[in-house]
Amino acid sequence: MNEIELTKSKKYDENDIQVLEGLEPVRKRPGMYIGSTDERGLHHIVVEIVDNSIDEAIAGYCNEISVEILADGGCRVTDNGRGIPTGIHKTEGISAVEVVLTKLHAGGKFGGEGYKISGGLHGVGLSVVNALSSKLTVDIFQHGNHYFQEYHRGIPTDRLQVVGKEDRTGTVVTFYPDSVIFETTDFIYETLKSRIREIAFLNKGLLLHIEDQRLEREQKHTFQFMGGIAEFVQDLTKNKECVFDEPIYINKFYTTKSPEGAQNPCEIEISFQYIDSYSENIHSYANNIHTEEGGAHLDGFKNTITRLLNDYALKNKLFKDNEKLSGDDSREGIVAIVSVKLSDPQFEGQTKTKLGNSEMRTLVSKALSETFEEYLEEHPKESKNLITKCVLSQRAREAARNARDLARRKSVLENSTLPGKLADCSEKDPKDCEIYLVEGDSAGGSAKQGRDRRFQAILPLRGKILNVEKTRVAKALENEEIKSMITAFGCGITIDCDPAKLRYDKIICMTDADVDGSHIRTLLLTFFFRFMKPLIETGHIYVAQPPLYKVTRNKQVTYFYSDSELEKEFELNGKKNMDLQRYKGLGEMNPEQLWSTTMNPENRILKQITMEDAISANEIFDTLMGERPELRKQFIEENAKLVKDLDI
Repeated sequence: MNEIELTKSKKYDENDIQVLEGLEPVRKRPGMYIGSTDERGLHHIVVEIVDNSIDEAIAGYCNEISVEILADGGCRVTDNGRGIPTGIHKTEGISAVEVVLTKLHAGGKFGGEGYKISGGLHGVGLSVVNALSSKLTVDIFQHGNHYFQEYHRGIPTDRLQVVGKEDRTGTVVTFYPDSVIFETTDFIYETLKSRIREIAFLNKGLLLHIEDQRLEREQKHTFQFMGGIAEFVQDLTKNKECVFDEPIYINKFYTTKSPEGAQNPCEIEISFQYIDSYSENIHSYANNIHTEEGGAHLDGFKNTITRLLNDYALKNKLFKDNEKLSGDDSREGIVAIVSVKLSDPQFEGQTKTKLGNSEMRTLVSKALSETFEEYLEEHPKESKNLITKCVLSQRAREAARNARDLARRKSVLENSTLPGKLADCSEKDPKDCEIYLVEGDSAGGSAKQGRDRRFQAILPLRGKILNVEKTRVAKALENEEIKSMITAFGCGITIDCDPAKLRYDKIICMTDADVDGSHIRTLLLTFFFRFMKPLIETGHIYVAQPPLYKVTRNKQVTYFYSDSELEKEFELNGKKNMDLQRYKGLGEMNPEQLWSTTMNPENRILKQITMEDAISANEIFDTLMGERPELRKQFIEENAKLVKDLDI
């Protein structure tokens, strides 16, 4: 029989039904429980443990949490809450601790009185972390005793035991991610620090510590924000021109009815500010979980902001003719945190990225209306300034829409002419193509001669492109360099930006390795961040790393890409019989040198730009090139000591 016949004839009966016991389903399909087994999933399991401690804090029993990355590669989360219950579970016949650690959908979040509000959805946090750890230990301090239990890949090595006496309460979970499951088990301190800091903002007054104990990586931070999310908004709007003197802050408590008729508490916290920016920056949370895809609470906030501003403007005759603000108009420049805490959160997906509770739309709207409507009436000057900003946004958005339509009509997809200075590649499949954005005609000439014409395109840029951070779309599209890039890429901009239409798989910023080159690179990243963000999110933006030095010793040429690399060379070989050349620009390299050091895929150094890189570049640019000279002065004073050698 052929292969198809064999496949068809294979019987399928009750013997083919596989039953996975205990935590086996988690190890078999980890992605179903933590989203992925890559870096993101690795850090997600830390957050699952921290979320349990946060639930204790929300319930009022915990005020301090610590996260430690251990020297041996493990992670430890400590809190001073009540401790996981240690008594024998009446139906399972084992300790409640073991139930929580070995049974899926077991915990204090299923209708009991343990937690009225919690971040956990399905009660799988501890058991999933246990299943995906090569080793996990739990220490519980309760009733004057110190309890301890150890697990290997989800299986207890012994029963829960009292190992000492100690007069405190709390839980300590220490775990080692299983390298059989995860693609990497190397925790990134900055990733965890960012989340811990975020949690501190969302829980006013909660004290959180994070420490990295790994050799040569030792560092630690402590976070506590008495201002909560209002302080969060202040942090996000620092160095910006703000419409209100202080962020608007709203804190309301309501009750909702469960299907069984029980009264469930919920808390609505909102804080927001408007700044001199052309984009919106709104973060939404439910029970401290960052709802990246938004949900009912975010919809309620957005819709109500638009309604309140339209109502106020109409009532006070601030519109002309038939003007009316759209949602985008009313949110231009807004920085907001929307945080809700509720008893029965309905999240979409195990990784909790969208809140589905429809009642939150109504309650957020109610809380916002009760407070912001009153604020608008009591602050006519700020209110009028805000409406004026929104109306200008509406008019500019219409102009931008017309400009985009014009750009779309002239797009490369409709066979318009590519920029004259673009040296395109011969390959037609975008997956095999890359384009270099090169600073200046001189470097552009070397790049055109040194490139592989088959798959490498070169687009020389003249000088420094426009600062799009302070520029609307319509004005930006008048800039020749920006128009050249948009036409060459062929993927559209802002809401029309579609990575699937990109003519090149890699867009590589290749600038001089000096101060001016860094400035141009920052301008380019700001352009991508504001106008073509999907290209960053999908990994198409790169930065080339040209060498700083050329060292010739006994006719042997070596290139060095940083001062630290050169210093190491000096330590190893000294400076004798050596000819040193410092490159001040790409134009100083001949085509062969530029190819071999910066453009040859076999040995070049490319840095892929992430959203974090773009946000950081944008903040630095705002400080150094913005409209507040005092911030520039402060930056220079704080960083001057880091400058070893300055080219003037």
